[in-house]
Amino acid sequence: MGGFFGVASKEDSVFDLFFGIDYHSHLGTRRGGMAVYGEDGFNRSIHNIENSPFRTKFDKDIQTMKGKYGIGCISDYEPQPLIVRSHHGTYALTTVSKINNMDELTKMLFDKGHSHFQEMSGGEINATELVAALINQKDNLIEGMNYALEKIDGSLSILLMNHAGIYAARDKYGRTPIVIGRKEGAFCASFEKFAYKNLGYTDYKELGPGEIVVMTENNCITLQKPGNDMKICTFLWVYYGYPASSYEGVSVEQMRYNCGMKMAQRDNVKPDIVAGVPDSGIAHAVGYANESGIPFSRPFIKYTPTWPRSFMPTIQSKRNLIAKMKLLAVEELIKDKSLLLIDDSIVRGTQLRETTEFLYESGAKEVHIRPACPPLLYGCKYLNFSRSSSEMELITRRVIERLENGNVTDEVLEEYANPDSEKYECMVEEIRKELNFTSLKFNRLDDMLDSVGIDKCKLCTYCWDGKE
Repeated sequence: MGGFFGVASKEDSVFDLFFGIDYHSHLGTRRGGMAVYGEDGFNRSIHNIENSPFRTKFDKDIQTMKGKYGIGCISDYEPQPLIVRSHHGTYALTTVSKINNMDELTKMLFDKGHSHFQEMSGGEINATELVAALINQKDNLIEGMNYALEKIDGSLSILLMNHAGIYAARDKYGRTPIVIGRKEGAFCASFEKFAYKNLGYTDYKELGPGEIVVMTENNCITLQKPGNDMKICTFLWVYYGYPASSYEGVSVEQMRYNCGMKMAQRDNVKPDIVAGVPDSGIAHAVGYANESGIPFSRPFIKYTPTWPRSFMPTIQSKRNLIAKMKLLAVEELIKDKSLLLIDDSIVRGTQLRETTEFLYESGAKEVHIRPACPPLLYGCKYLNFSRSSSEMELITRRVIERLENGNVTDEVLEEYANPDSEKYECMVEEIRKELNFTSLKFNRLDDMLDSVGIDKCKLCTYCWDGKE
């Protein structure tokens, strides 16, 4: 997916910028980037971070980069920030986005006289460059950012830096967050709220859907008021968010405890221990254990000295191998035990099936699986949540296709999304058998939304129920 951070400071911004970006490393794996603006103009650095953490790639750059304004990102796809020269002047731009209508927008821009886009190594257009081209269609930056927010089908949040300050624009439906922090002589903008706390910033405000602000070292001014329609991604709490994060005032860690509690209240199995798949399943498991009274244990330990990061390579075969290499089993806690294992979700099912097989090989009597969210029936249209290239990579869709003999309609999928329907129960049982679990029970959508605790109409649930 990706995350970004920006600083406007009376003093040099590079130290805060460097660590603020680094605190977003759980959100992406491919590129890291920093751009600063100071007395010498713009300075930028971008590195591939697929095999090294952000800090080790940029520790030399921060010795030479200087500027009172700075923006940067962890990107799971395109290299950024970009330095753009246009009729708006020169500016730096970084985005968190998923653009579904890229071909349509590219054609529109070519028809309007745009000359070219540079292709990335995979042949795709850099999404941030496309956003810059949209911004440059209008007479001023605010109109341009608004235009980009409106034209893009998917999601888009923006940090834009020029000589006047740093502009922050949150996605028009608030699908991803932007929060503003403040300390003496500085303001910052961040995807993750926790990213600025250890740097001395305190909470200033959380941008609303479509809100645009400009930050300088002295103030943060709203240029466009927020809209009323919110559809923030619920999966931020379930999986993406770091435990210390919060969105819309709701703690990620607390929400996960709530999820585990809700699952325990509906369950009737009596395992020996409750465990979470590191890392995102652990808090859910703590909530389950606290509510059920069944002991929490750690039969799996993540080897953090060399595998500290959450995401993995883009090639699926390598992802599966590394998933096994990162986790070490504590066989004394597995042998002859009935285990209840909580993961954040089941996407393809490959890794969890291999984990279950390894548990059986290590002497487990039973392995009960409890995903912390409902079955994923739809590929996400709004965030780069899964690397799945097709919805048929989802185990749910493959099972449904088989059960329905290929006759899968929206109406049929609606039945499978209903946890009280016979079709839902049949799908879950087929998944259980295919993945060789002792039992399988997904968290319910209504319970998961209650665990967040904000108005359900403000939460995006598309990947579970197909409702926009």
